[in-house]
Amino acid sequence: MSELLVAILLGIVEGITEFLPVSSTGHLILATELMGYDAAKWAVFNIAIQPGAILAIVVLYWRTFLAVTKGLLRWEANSVAFVRNLLIAFVPAVALGLLLADQIDALLENAVVVAWALIVGGVAILVVERLARTENVLGIAGVSLSQSVKIGLVQCLAMVPGVSRSGATIMGAMALGIDRRTAADFSFFLALPTLTGATALQLYKHRDAITSDSLGLIAVGFIVSFVVALVVVKAFLAVVTKHGFAPFAWYRIVAGGAALIWLGFK
Repeated sequence: MSELLVAILLGIVEGITEFLPVSSTGHLILATELMGYDAAKWAVFNIAIQPGAILAIVVLYWRTFLAVTKGLLRWEANSVAFVRNLLIAFVPAVALGLLLADQIDALLENAVVVAWALIVGGVAILVVERLARTENVLGIAGVSLSQSVKIGLVQCLAMVPGVSRSGATIMGAMALGIDRRTAADFSFFLALPTLTGATALQLYKHRDAITSDSLGLIAVGFIVSFVVALVVVKAFLAVVTKHGFAPFAWYRIVAGGAALIWLGFK
């Protein structure tokens, strides 16, 4: 299989899984393993194409970004609270990401960790769905400071590949009493600083390994993940509104179990 085709396939995987509570990084690692490619070689690529999916959020929510920007210029309370909450939730990931950078890199090469994390995360989603008592908090600006800090701390669990950043933040928010839609929106918008920062750090750390050829492959993966994510985010919200997160939980459990079986016979 050519490297160009691999880049396209990984871009599709990233676009589908980035905002679903199934772990995009975990799926990229398993996909790389399934295709027989060196996980370490593609680890930087897998992170570098994430901003493609992030750009999809910017496009889909451009009206919100515009409204928040105008509100900040007028120092309106809702816009200030919107940005404040996201920045506060972002801080724990920055601190732990810098502190545990080497350990995180090592985990990015471990497909077994991914498989177990998928299973455990699926069970956790089912538990939260069953036990959480949520209420409408009127959007991201309505989330409290303490809730924002706690969501940021829960997001750090996603440094273990397979946990799912979106899954951790959404379930963490729901466990704190935040309704499904606000929890999903918080996760989407929190992805912007979190994934952009993670990408910049990885590209800087591995800058010597990045060649003109790899930049071309990254560009392909970036574009593909952007286009696919545009479609997936809308479909995801429709599924969640009607069926909740249980379908994704069961998918995680089945996928993780299948991955463990496959890895055991490899």
